Amino acid sequence: MKAAIIYASVHHENTKKVVEAIAGENVVDLIDATKEKERDLSGYDLIGFASGVYYGKFHQTVLNFASVNLPADKDVFLICTCGGSAAFQSIEEVVKSKQGKIVGKFSCKGYDTFGPFKLVGGIAKGHPDHKDLADAVTFYKGIIRR
Repeated sequence: MKAAIIYASVHHENTKKVVEAIAGENVVDLIDATKEKERDLSGYDLIGFASGVYYGKFHQTVLNFASVNLPADKDVFLICTCGGSAAFQSIEEVVKSKQGKIVGKFSCKGYDTFGPFKLVGGIAKGHPDHKDLADAVTFYKGIIRR
């Protein structure tokens, strides 16, 4: 099975840590959507989209990549490092419009410091932690065993 994960990561690199943990134990191509805007994904059997804050510019980068590059009828999984599953909706709409199938969703907390939360030391400091990374690897292995 040939797999790729398209991701964008903020300066804390929450998402990058998660996708690198997956790639460290599995054969998967990592594509940084902030550096590569287009890629032929037709040769991939499984495609992941991963982002942190799903309402910010980094998510928009992944969403734009999906809109432009996702071929029809692909199996797709989603990763979110901001802790909320509602954040998947925009990517799900793109996948659905291209007759793709969502085969799994993973989310975990990700440390961030934005707005007033800088004053209190950030949100979910220390995440993704070792358990989050191990859970992400287990999630991915479950998808490829299906």
